[in-house]
Amino acid sequence: MTDRFTYLDAASAEPLHPAAREVLLAAAEQGYADPRRLHRPARSAGLLLANAREVVAEALGVRRDEVLFTSSGTAAVHAGLLGLGSRGIGHSAVEHQAVIDAARWSQRSPVTELAVDGEARVEGAAVREAVRAGDVDVVAVQQANHEVGTLQPLDEVASAAGPASLFVDAGAAMGRLPLPSVGDAIAGSARKWGGPGGVGVLVVRRAARWRWPFPGDEWSRTDQGFTNIPGALAAAAALQAVVAERDEVNARQHELVALVRERVRTEIPDVDVAGPAEDRLPHLVTFSALYVDGEALVTALDRIGAGVASGSACTSDTREPSRVLAAMGALTHGNVRLSLTRDTTREDVERVLDALPGIVKDLRAEAGL
Repeated sequence: MTDRFTYLDAASAEPLHPAAREVLLAAAEQGYADPRRLHRPARSAGLLLANAREVVAEALGVRRDEVLFTSSGTAAVHAGLLGLGSRGIGHSAVEHQAVIDAARWSQRSPVTELAVDGEARVEGAAVREAVRAGDVDVVAVQQANHEVGTLQPLDEVASAAGPASLFVDAGAAMGRLPLPSVGDAIAGSARKWGGPGGVGVLVVRRAARWRWPFPGDEWSRTDQGFTNIPGALAAAAALQAVVAERDEVNARQHELVALVRERVRTEIPDVDVAGPAEDRLPHLVTFSALYVDGEALVTALDRIGAGVASGSACTSDTREPSRVLAAMGALTHGNVRLSLTRDTTREDVERVLDALPGIVKDLRAEAGL
C-alpha cells in the first residue's frame, strides 16, 4: 500500500476543475432561490441560471435556447432519446447502458441493435437497413465510445438515417471534442468534464421533432423542476475552461495513451488492446489480459496507488464482462480501462506501466499458469 495515488478513472468522473470549485462556492450564496418566483433572491438566481446557459451555449457552439439542464447525464440521455420519435428505436450495440435502458423502458417496437465492427464503429449499412424497414424513426449513436474511445462516423450515420431523428450521447466527449454538427438531441454529463455531479446538459436543436417525454407541463425551452443552479453555473465554468485548454490537454493525453498502448502490447504477453489507435478519444485506453481476473487486477493496482476501471463500465455491476468488448469481438476477460485526468503526468503513467507486467505475471502465477 502506498500513500501516493494516481487516479486513472476520469472517464467515470473527472476531478472537479479549479474553475468549477471557485464558482460553486460563490454561486451557492446567491443561487438558492427558485428562479420562477418574482422576489429579489429569485431574480438573482434566475440571472445566474441564464448566465450558466449562455456560457454552455457559447462553449458548445449552439443557441442559448437549445440548452437544457438536467439532474444528471443519465437524465439528459433519457429525456433526449425518449422525446424523439414515436415508433421504433435503433441503437448501436456499444451504446451506454442509459440508452439501452431508455429504449427498453419506452416499450416501443421494435428496439433494433445496430451492428458494429471490430473497432466498435457502427456500420452505416446497419443504420440504413433498420430505417428502411419502416418501424425505426429514432437512431441513437454515441459521439465516442465510453470504454474503448472509438469516434463514431456521425455524418455517415445521419445520412444513412435519412428521415429518422438522430440522438447522440456525447457524454464521453462533450467538452473534450467539438460538439457534433448533426444530431436532433445531444446529451452530456458535467462530471465527465470536471463539473460537479448531479448536472447534465441536453442540447435540443430548434428544428428537432422533440417533446418532453415525462409527466409535467409541456417543455418550453426551459428547465423542468428545480434546477441545481450553483451546480449548473459551476458546470458551465468548467466546460468553458476545458474547451479553452483542450488542444493542449488533448495533445498531451494522446501521447500518453499511445505510450500505454505500445508498452502494454510489447511488455505483457497475451494482451489485447481494444479500439483504434487513431480517430479516438484522447484520454482513455482499454486492454484485456488473458488468464487474469479484471477485478483482481484492479485491486492489485489499487494497492500500489493507481485507480482504474474494469468490467462493463456502464452497468451497475462492473464485475460483469464488458458488453462493448463482446459486441466488437474483443477479449473480455481481465479487461481494465485507464482514463487520464487533465493533470495526469508522464511520470504517473510510467509508474503504473512499470508495475503492470509484474502484477499480471503474479496474478497468472496465483491462477496456476
